[in-house]
Amino acid sequence: MQRACEQDRALGMEYYLTDSPGCSGVLRSSPEDFQVQEIYSERDYEGGRFLVIEVSKRDWDTHHLIREMSRRLRISQKRIGWAGTKDKRAVTRQRMSIMNLEQADLERIRLPDLEIRVLGRSNRGVSLGDLLGNRFAIHIRNLKCSAPEERFASVSEEILSHGGLPNYFGVQRFGETRPVTHKVGRALARGQIEEAVFIYLALPFPGEPDRTREARQELWEKRDVAQALKTYPEYLSYELAMLNYLVAHPGDFAGSFKVLSPNLQRLFIHAYQSYLFNLMLSRRMEAGLALDCPAEGDVVCFLRGDLPDPGRTQNVVADNLSAVTRLAKRGRAFVTMPLVGYESQLAAGTEGEIERDVLDQEKITPESFQVKDSTELGSRGTRRAVLLRVSPQVQVSGDCARLEFSLPPGSYATVVLREYMKSGSLILD
Repeated sequence: MQRACEQDRALGMEYYLTDSPGCSGVLRSSPEDFQVQEIYSERDYEGGRFLVIEVSKRDWDTHHLIREMSRRLRISQKRIGWAGTKDKRAVTRQRMSIMNLEQADLERIRLPDLEIRVLGRSNRGVSLGDLLGNRFAIHIRNLKCSAPEERFASVSEEILSHGGLPNYFGVQRFGETRPVTHKVGRALARGQIEEAVFIYLALPFPGEPDRTREARQELWEKRDVAQALKTYPEYLSYELAMLNYLVAHPGDFAGSFKVLSPNLQRLFIHAYQSYLFNLMLSRRMEAGLALDCPAEGDVVCFLRGDLPDPGRTQNVVADNLSAVTRLAKRGRAFVTMPLVGYESQLAAGTEGEIERDVLDQEKITPESFQVKDSTELGSRGTRRAVLLRVSPQVQVSGDCARLEFSLPPGSYATVVLREYMKSGSLILD
């Protein structure tokens, strides 16, 4: 088990599972190098108030696209439903639903690198529960190793022998160019609302354009909101909306978050939960606890259909350990860890000690996720499987590798790619 690169460790992903050396390389030389298609079960469209469409897009962030669609259709973003957020620098295909919209109204949406196909009408909108997973086809270019075919084959063999990979949250969860969302969430959970606002608005990162980084640096150091409103680039639309609010309502830091969309607001707390999960998962690996097999004190979940259901859980005790282990080996039970919220019940045994130690080090309790100054940002918590079952198909040609694999909802392709690359270049566009 190798120590991970610095960028991964900063996000709680402290280890690689595989010991084989990586080949580094470059992701997303073009959007076509990162292709994603959503997987759904068959569904009948027999009419209803929701227009269901399939959106094929190139180099579009999902939130940005929805904002632009709602603007052109002159409707609230709340009328648009989707099952998952997709990467920007990619070619992606995903479903959406739009409430109370006629097909002819789609003519108003004429955007570059966007195609829309109407699937039909339904009595219910598209939501996360509809998604069975995502299918990926990804190129890693400019491989920096000798005998890349042998190295990729070795990593694949290790993944197979472990039954999968650690189900880490990938870099996209935190911000690829500017990974601050979990830092904002940490400040919110600690009740440091003003600090959370300035982390989001102003904490600078090296990967940003000079103009952006300099404007953030000035606000970070001087906390002069009115001056920042004059210097922030026009493309920082979310930040400018918050700055405008703070100029009009000095000191109302909690209120400034409310100018953001509800989904974006919740992203901060969710990112911090993801960071804590990554830390706990790293500590479990460090302790030598298996990912594919439960230990006494663990909490497991069971299948609902083809997917692990975090709502169907059981505590593992001495009396049921052997039975649950048999189910786990058959792929019907899964070890879980918490995405900590104010209703979370932590595990017992060694796993429970790990979870409590991480929360103590972070100076956080489950009750912290009620976010007293902004209760709508709070989270009850849930659970997540610690093992990501995946079987990548790899083709290597010269200094380029093509990987194809499918993942369940909420899992990240970069978690697979990092094992083959073992470098920090996952963040690069």
